[in-house]
Amino acid sequence: MIRAQLRNPLSYRSTPTSAERNAPRFRLRLRQIAMLVVGLIFVLVKSYEGLHAFFASHPQVWMALIGSSAAAGLTAIGALGVLFTRRISERTQDVMLGYGGGIMLAASVFSLIIPAMNQAQALSYGKTAAVLLTATGIMLGGLFVLLINHLVPHQHFIAPNPQIQSARTSRIWMFVMAVTIHNFPEGLAIGVGFGGDEMGKAIALATGIGIQDIPEGLVVALALRTLGYSPWKSAGAGILSGLVEPIGGVLGALATGVSATALPWALAGAGGAMLFVISHEVIPESHRQGHETQATLGLLAGFVTMMLLDTLLG
Repeated sequence: MIRAQLRNPLSYRSTPTSAERNAPRFRLRLRQIAMLVVGLIFVLVKSYEGLHAFFASHPQVWMALIGSSAAAGLTAIGALGVLFTRRISERTQDVMLGYGGGIMLAASVFSLIIPAMNQAQALSYGKTAAVLLTATGIMLGGLFVLLINHLVPHQHFIAPNPQIQSARTSRIWMFVMAVTIHNFPEGLAIGVGFGGDEMGKAIALATGIGIQDIPEGLVVALALRTLGYSPWKSAGAGILSGLVEPIGGVLGALATGVSATALPWALAGAGGAMLFVISHEVIPESHRQGHETQATLGLLAGFVTMMLLDTLLG
């Protein structure tokens, strides 16, 4: 028996282990993963080359992306403030909302609506025709946001509707959607601004919207915090709500690049969208808790701030 084992030791070898049986499959998976990684790298390189070429041929889109991303970043900074404070007074919230509304109001007038009329006249429209074009664009922009309000379920972020009975996860998404609807026209306005011919006004517009995004992000995050959400979840929802601004910025810049004729329409439409948000969302929210005077003073301060920015940078 011993001699037989010595002559043919493999005949007495035990059955293959599971590791030995799975070795070919493991090597196959490694090859598949390697091929996937190489493919992803190739796609990323080609995507980078394509994006680089696109932005090189459309510099206004690149500037709009930077400006709207900066505004989204300032929204995130404001939302992160909830990590350092649990609550601020209702009066302070209303003043901050009013201040943001004032900035948006001045931005709509000085950086969007007036330039829309100027652009229309530069395209050989008469004064009356330019005013009518701008007025029509304003109405279309407001109706666009109104349509979004009806199509997308949401609830106001300062005074939630007590009749809405839903789970906590559903409610937080309702809040996020409300502020997302609010932020999209802001990103759109930034994109349209950079798509125009006046870079100074576009920078002033992006700066003003970014400034008002800071208290807005904080107020939204604090509203969620008072409902019992954790600081990080509240901050995350506030940050998430601002991510739509770069999307709006790119779309706004692309809209102005369709043709020169589209620019005054886009400017007026963005202004109308902003005016709708101010009247339908910001001002009612700032007055909802009984501090109308303080909120109005904040609105005046915000209007003056944006007017100065537009004058100094425009």
